[in-house]
Amino acid sequence: MSPSISELRAKTQPESVTGRVNSEHWTADLYLRRVSPYLTRILLPTRITPNGVTYLMILTGISISFAFSLPGVIGVLLALFLSQLQMLFDCVDGEIARWRERFSPAGIFLDKVGHYFAEALIPIAIGLRIMEEGGDYFLPFLGALLATLIVINKGLNDAVHVARAFSGLERLADKKATINRSLLSRVRSFANILPIHRAYHSVEMTLIFSLAYFFGWLEEALLVLVIASPVVTLGHIVSILSSNRLKMSS
Repeated sequence: MSPSISELRAKTQPESVTGRVNSEHWTADLYLRRVSPYLTRILLPTRITPNGVTYLMILTGISISFAFSLPGVIGVLLALFLSQLQMLFDCVDGEIARWRERFSPAGIFLDKVGHYFAEALIPIAIGLRIMEEGGDYFLPFLGALLATLIVINKGLNDAVHVARAFSGLERLADKKATINRSLLSRVRSFANILPIHRAYHSVEMTLIFSLAYFFGWLEEALLVLVIASPVVTLGHIVSILSSNRLKMSS
């Protein structure tokens, strides 16, 4: 018999998952975790594996950029839908894994790959779209530049885990890091109030570019994200180096 929704929530959405600071997206907190058990319940009787759902997440994320390449409003609306579907699959793959108790490093790897592809391809697609609609020829270059900085910024978090592993430190808990200097603490608090860094996630980028399209500010939105990205990346590096995440245990 298929499990009830309450049974699924109890086992697949524990506090250790829903309470994560850095790994749980706000859309999951707000509404997707309310919807995901219903899709999980549908997929559980099938032969699809958790990694199979992750592959669906990867394909959906990549499809966002292809949707943005379509002319007119249809492509923008499709991109909005796909960005939400990507995050829904991102919830479901973990829920199936926890229900079946089937975990693998490959699943974590594929999840990372999916987000890297989705978030890097979106600005490239936007740059090409603006050029095709009469924009300047250098806009695809700006899209590619933004994609590169997004990948670097995302890689910083993974580099922390690599550095800790190579140094023999235990796995980093998903909780707020402690900042050692009061000034940097205030800067970090300001960043939490105005979370510009979140604009480079696939959901937020899709929302920003979609709204910009409807207001006729698509090129301006791309330029703002490109200009802000070096500041965000530098701030991320400073935040990591000033935190306790790379400190050896005393």
